Amino acid sequence: MPGSPVSIGCMVMITPGASGPPDTGTIVAIFPPVITAGGMPLATSGSLCMMINSVWGFPYPLPIGPTGSGGVTVGGRALVRLGDVIPTPPGILTILGPPAAPFINDQWPP
Repeated sequence: MPGSPVSIGCMVMITPGASGPPDTGTIVAIFPPVITAGGMPLATSGSLCMMINSVWGFPYPLPIGPTGSGGVTVGGRALVRLGDVIPTPPGILTILGPPAAPFINDQWPP
């Protein structure tokens, strides 16, 4: 899904979550090599999310799965964009936003 890139602090949701119902979380770490826009590091596949289990309330780490932009990569890892739906075990990770650079719109397919 084409869209603007995201960064640290972006909200995400995994369906199904660790206990069944969807879990929500936030991107908390982006690993080198990185690309920046407006001074913000842009998330790529492999970036780390901190999720909160919706049933029990415990936090758990979740790396973003291997797909994202089909045309923009950084060190072989795909750029993650607002609205992307990424297969990430144990489910499907949806990137909710806000975007880091709304002035950029990556039009490559997933």
